[in-house]
Amino acid sequence: MKLTLWLALAATALAQEPMNLSLKRAVDLAVSPDGNTRMKLADQYIRQAQTRTAQSKAALLPNVDGSVSEQNFTRNLQTFGIQSPSPLLKFPDIVGPLSVFDVRGTLTQTVFDFSAIRRWQASKAGMELAKAEKESTDNQVATDAARAYLMAVRADEARAVAVSNLELAQALLKLAEQQKTAGTGTGIEVIRAQVQLANEKQRLLVAGTDRERAVLQLLRVIGLPMSTKVVLTDKLAFQQPEPVTAEQALATAKEMRADWKVQARRTGVSKLNYEATKFERLPSIGGYADYGTSGLEVGNTLPTRTFAVTMKLPIFDGGRRDARRSEALSLLKTDEIKTADFQKQVELEIRLAMESLESAAGQARVAEEGLKLSEQELAQARRRYQAGVASSVEVTDAQTRLERARDNRIAALYQHNLARIELATAMGAIHRIIQ
Repeated sequence: MKLTLWLALAATALAQEPMNLSLKRAVDLAVSPDGNTRMKLADQYIRQAQTRTAQSKAALLPNVDGSVSEQNFTRNLQTFGIQSPSPLLKFPDIVGPLSVFDVRGTLTQTVFDFSAIRRWQASKAGMELAKAEKESTDNQVATDAARAYLMAVRADEARAVAVSNLELAQALLKLAEQQKTAGTGTGIEVIRAQVQLANEKQRLLVAGTDRERAVLQLLRVIGLPMSTKVVLTDKLAFQQPEPVTAEQALATAKEMRADWKVQARRTGVSKLNYEATKFERLPSIGGYADYGTSGLEVGNTLPTRTFAVTMKLPIFDGGRRDARRSEALSLLKTDEIKTADFQKQVELEIRLAMESLESAAGQARVAEEGLKLSEQELAQARRRYQAGVASSVEVTDAQTRLERARDNRIAALYQHNLARIELATAMGAIHRIIQ
């Protein structure tokens, strides 16, 4: 489904038609198999882990080889310690040339090797780790896509506000010119309005550039061509956060966060690798067999065989095993320390996100109230200016405060939505808030 969606949207992008892009679509594109680069790499890491598992398992499976050979040789009997017993019975110095034909199959099998068993178990755990890391990557990419989309929406709305401010400046310039024509205004008021209009034109240019840069960053995250034209369908809005305690959020994170599972499985892999190294001191048992037929020519051969059971007991290797065991133990301790620190980091992220969300919610409410008051102030200032009881300075001041209130509203709503994303990410529930 995700791949089909990605292909359809990519085709739209190639056709250079504006694409309606919601937050959910952006995230779906980013986490699709052909989306963000990290998702593609995660698939390759799983394949690599699968091949390592197959390699480790091969050490426990039978190894069968076949061979066919035909030799023609001569031998010096003296090199084998064979000499003539007397001058009357003299052996030849050189025997041959002789031809020998041999067809043979060999089988080797590890009967017991606890170290190899542990290595195979560690490789299997490594494959599960790679799958968990892909899930963690999915959440990270979804978070990055949501942040990039939110940044693009902020830039989009900032550009829309810049357009509104420009239209307001044009209207106020027209009002100043009308007041001057009617004899109730002055030339300095017209010039002041013209300066304000020029400032708004510059702000619009900057806002347009910021919007294009934010969209390019979004396209990079979700994996679409940079030439894609998009229309962002979601807007900045205030959503009342659901009440949740830090303990509840931490419990959800322990259950839902993929990177929590990744860290736990990474510790498990380190433990298995340490045990595999530790058990290298144990003896290993193997079996060997070969069966074939050989003779001086193809049509004149006799069957031959060899059966053997071997036990290998490590005695001394110069301290290499002890060094590997110490290294594996250190790696295990390192992962255990990281696991403990990771739990503290998750709790910190949750508490910081909750504080940010509470603060951002308050800022959003204050910004909405400030915007309403600023709009009322500008409306009254325009009426007073039109009535001739106030100068354009009062209108300009009210206009500046309205622009600031609009910017404050965008910033507050952006921080509020960003805090929602951060809290959902800290809890491992980023996909829940993306609808």
